[in-house]
Amino acid sequence: MAKFKMKFFQHWLFIVLLLPSASVVCFSELSFITEPSDATFLPKRPAVLDCQAHGLPPVTIKWLKNGAKLAQSEHIQFLPNGSLYIPKIKHTEEDSDEGFYQCLSQNKYGAILSQRSRVTIASISEFVLHPVPMEATEGSLARFSCAVTSSPPATITWELNQITLPLQTDRITVLPNGVLQIYNVQLEDAGQYRCVATNIGSRLKSREAELTVNQAPKPRQRPRIIAGPQNVTVSLRETVVMECAATGNPWPIISWSRADSKPIDVYNAKVLGNGNLVITDVNSKHSGVYLCRATTPRTRNYTIAAANLTVQVPPSIVERPESQTRPRAGTARFMCRAEGVPPPRITWLKNGEEVHLNGRVKMYNSKLVITQIIPEDDAIYQCMAESEQGSVLSLARLIVVMSEDRPSAPRDIRAETISSSAILLAWERPLYNADKVIAYSIHYMKAEGLNNEEYQVVIGNDTTSYIIDDLEPARNYTFYVVAYMPMGASRMSDQVSQHTLEDVPLRTPELSLVSQSATDIKLNWQPLPAKVSRGRLSAYRLSYRTAAYGAVTSVELPQNSTEYLLEGLQPDTIYLLRMAAATRVGWCEPSSWTSHRTPKTSSSKVPSAPTLQLEPLNCTSIVARWQTSPQSVVVQGYRLCYHEEGQPEQPIIQLQAQTYTYTISGLDPRRKYHVKILAVSQAGDGYQTDQTISTPGCLSARDQMAAAPPPPHHVTVLANGSSAVSLSWSRPASPSGKAVSYTVRCTPVGTHNASAIRYLQTTRQSVMVQNLDPNTRYEFVVRLHADQMSSPWSSVVYYQTLPAAPRQPPTAVRVSLIEEDTALVSWKEPQEPNVVVTRYTILYASQRAWMAGRWQILQREGTHTMALLEKLEAGNVYLVKISASNQVGQGPFSNVVELALKWGNNHRSKNPRHSDILSDGVYHIDQRSMTGIIVGVSIALACIVMCALILISKGRPSHKVTAGGAADGPPAAFSMANELHRENVEALVPMISHHFLDTKGEANMVINTAGPIGSKSQSKGWLLLKREIRNPAETSLYEAGRTVLRYDEQFGSAPLPPSSREIIYGPYHSESSQASEGSRETGDSGNYSNEETSNPSTSRGSRPGSFGSDDGPAGAQLKQILSECLLQHLISIFVNVLPVCLFWRCLSWTKAHP
Repeated sequence: MAKFKMKFFQHWLFIVLLLPSASVVCFSELSFITEPSDATFLPKRPAVLDCQAHGLPPVTIKWLKNGAKLAQSEHIQFLPNGSLYIPKIKHTEEDSDEGFYQCLSQNKYGAILSQRSRVTIASISEFVLHPVPMEATEGSLARFSCAVTSSPPATITWELNQITLPLQTDRITVLPNGVLQIYNVQLEDAGQYRCVATNIGSRLKSREAELTVNQAPKPRQRPRIIAGPQNVTVSLRETVVMECAATGNPWPIISWSRADSKPIDVYNAKVLGNGNLVITDVNSKHSGVYLCRATTPRTRNYTIAAANLTVQVPPSIVERPESQTRPRAGTARFMCRAEGVPPPRITWLKNGEEVHLNGRVKMYNSKLVITQIIPEDDAIYQCMAESEQGSVLSLARLIVVMSEDRPSAPRDIRAETISSSAILLAWERPLYNADKVIAYSIHYMKAEGLNNEEYQVVIGNDTTSYIIDDLEPARNYTFYVVAYMPMGASRMSDQVSQHTLEDVPLRTPELSLVSQSATDIKLNWQPLPAKVSRGRLSAYRLSYRTAAYGAVTSVELPQNSTEYLLEGLQPDTIYLLRMAAATRVGWCEPSSWTSHRTPKTSSSKVPSAPTLQLEPLNCTSIVARWQTSPQSVVVQGYRLCYHEEGQPEQPIIQLQAQTYTYTISGLDPRRKYHVKILAVSQAGDGYQTDQTISTPGCLSARDQMAAAPPPPHHVTVLANGSSAVSLSWSRPASPSGKAVSYTVRCTPVGTHNASAIRYLQTTRQSVMVQNLDPNTRYEFVVRLHADQMSSPWSSVVYYQTLPAAPRQPPTAVRVSLIEEDTALVSWKEPQEPNVVVTRYTILYASQRAWMAGRWQILQREGTHTMALLEKLEAGNVYLVKISASNQVGQGPFSNVVELALKWGNNHRSKNPRHSDILSDGVYHIDQRSMTGIIVGVSIALACIVMCALILISKGRPSHKVTAGGAADGPPAAFSMANELHRENVEALVPMISHHFLDTKGEANMVINTAGPIGSKSQSKGWLLLKREIRNPAETSLYEAGRTVLRYDEQFGSAPLPPSSREIIYGPYHSESSQASEGSRETGDSGNYSNEETSNPSTSRGSRPGSFGSDDGPAGAQLKQILSECLLQHLISIFVNVLPVCLFWRCLSWTKAHP
């Protein structure tokens, strides 16, 4: 499925954004079969210029001359095949057919323009240089020259006494440029010489010049070049002559070489005469500096003359525009790149007419960009490259697709600076039709200046952020985003501007060194351009030393200075100097050492230093121009030398005194060169001028490879802990010896935070990236820098850092008391990104245990954030702390939280209401809760008191109980006292000090001085529910001297009296009066009687009638006892609960109002 989506995305992206192929299929509509070419015609002769076009009919052809349309007439006729016919060529001062012609082909798809054709009319002008008379010594060299302007170029021949001389003999050489050389002059060579120039139109003769031959001895003479090579510019495929005529005794040997040490083309070059170099069918590889060397045989005596050969090449398009299909409101970019010498000028045409540039249609260098496309932009576009050597065109079609179902523009665009060359751009998806977006197009350009080039980056629809990292430092940029769907594009988003950070300068200024005296050096430099300074300069640093001593002296100069004078130097000493520049970020790398020798002495007899001006002619040539100040010293010539920075010096070039310009060719692009020049007089060498210059970049294939070095490869990442990785890579294949550096970019995957993106600089092929977040996925890329150029980024390598032990404790630790001995602990996971928690450890202990170092440990899984603390003891303060851990290790513990358990926290309900206890251990009950508790308790107590009063009033007896005999039992007062005494049996039993037992039997009766109390085995509990009330008549008090009998109940004995439960609620079974087994458990062990014997027959079924009546004295007395007992308990509850409620109410009010 993932592969299908990727293929689907690539398919649509290809159709919408790149799509040259679809338009090429439909773009055979219009093209040229034959175009006009340069031609030369004779006056008054007919001329034909061919032009044929192919396309969808009807196709019309029109002609233009010098950019203006021609109208058909008798003099200008259009042939049916589209060619131009001129019956009779005109060539007068008023009217001439010379000029530049082009044909325009048009059909319904648009129009295209042909290449430019130059029409010339054959002619020859007067001689611009006639031969001059001369004298020559017998055996020496004689030379004549002439020059004429001709179209086409004329052929030059020479005549001696009006007789044509052969072009070449053993002694005579006629050069194609019109020079006649006569070696080893003889007496018969004297006479009248003239040159004849001939072309297809006419023939012209020069004035005559006489050669006089004298006889004289031949002294020994050093070699001297009397006619050296001259700088020459020729067109492609022409023939060039490099003359070199030298004299000397003995006769010198002439040799040729190139200044760049490249071999001379042996196939197209030959030596003519006695040392003239002729190169036929020249091309661009023949350009360069040629050295002519005249050497005395078998000696080291020689002299050198140099000249530069420049071959002009017609324009050629090396990158052609491609036809495109674009939706309305989209953007089209037509690339076009051309080469030629001189560099051609690029012009864009729309349907044969020059494109009108505006806010939507812009031209950046040679690229045409059309934004927010409209239907009128559907046309044929042509890139025309032209120079004085000719013109060439390449065409492309733009097809505009109409669609109304377009997405809305991307929203909320924002930019954040990352570094000096990178800005993070982020945006929100379109509000409408966002699901149909298949790609985003990011557009950016410099905000300052006019006609800045706009760049574009296309990315997929799976992200809404992008890092633009090929920006210039310290520059403002504007950005906008366009969303693309299969058949349309959105409008451009709002524009946003952002400024990149400053950086150290890219390089130092070019220095010019001049000595005005023997003890000083004057330095001059130009301010660095903004692209090179990469910010506002803060200072310059000049360092200098002598070549013999290593002690370096440094001087810091203000940022606005452009010159400095070093004084107090030693004469005739070589000094090494270099410069560095700084911004607020720091200092750049200083330049290489530049050498300069101070003059020997301050003498007015030697020439002063020339004023040198260097200017790049192209990427491989530099033009040097110089001037000398007016002075009395006669300059006999100049010495010029140059070398690439860090390379040895080239041979010295000797220049004539009348020469004030020189072209240095054969250089490498993007290199810094040092050029030195001085004037020579009879007194010796003059003062020297040193200057540096950098050649620009080329558009040639050689420079393209240098401009875009390959990126590093084999990028690998190895873990070095949870917060660091080791990154390594391999250097791509590149020329050795070049200094390279690398930039590493580290980005968390999916981040929109610019501060999280890091850049690292290094000169090695590995780097340690530290301070990373554990358990985080990162992407790493590397790029190479060499020769002030950068490679593309390498392939992205993804790597996830190892997890680390938690560095933060759990947060929001909270303890809640839910029962009298149980508390609930809750917490939140540690507040750190990408932390993995597999287990939580809870430590808790009372203060006493904590002081003894005894903690109780609980552990919970990492998915749980709660735990129960059980079996807590009242009256203690517990301390709780928690830590998180994983397979790597355990993190720190949280702060200790306290839980205070006070006495009396009895929770009797199944779901008691618990109070939250914080670290201070105080119950927090709000005011409303306390008020409700007090009101509820008061109402309940009032109701209970009223019920008790009602029971008391109804339970009063209607007659008095009087004292009786022994058979009637003890008096009522004693009975009441005994009952009240029995109610407190639970409190009295533990306090009895002397127990009295019946010695006659095995009674289990506990007695004291007040009489029998009850069974020792009676359980504790509520008296009303668990203890039975005896009939006062059947209960006697202990008295001294009386016998108390206890006997065990036997089967068949008299029944026991009814229990208190039966007295209150009635018998369990109304039909039976027998005692049950339960009465044995709750009743006394036996019955007391004054009679020694009892009748079983009468006792089994007997029950006093008064027991069953409420009006009886026993029932009334029992009700009175119960009422008083209940009232006593209610009063006890009221007395105990009300003070507690009032205490908590006062405590809450005190804490609310401290």
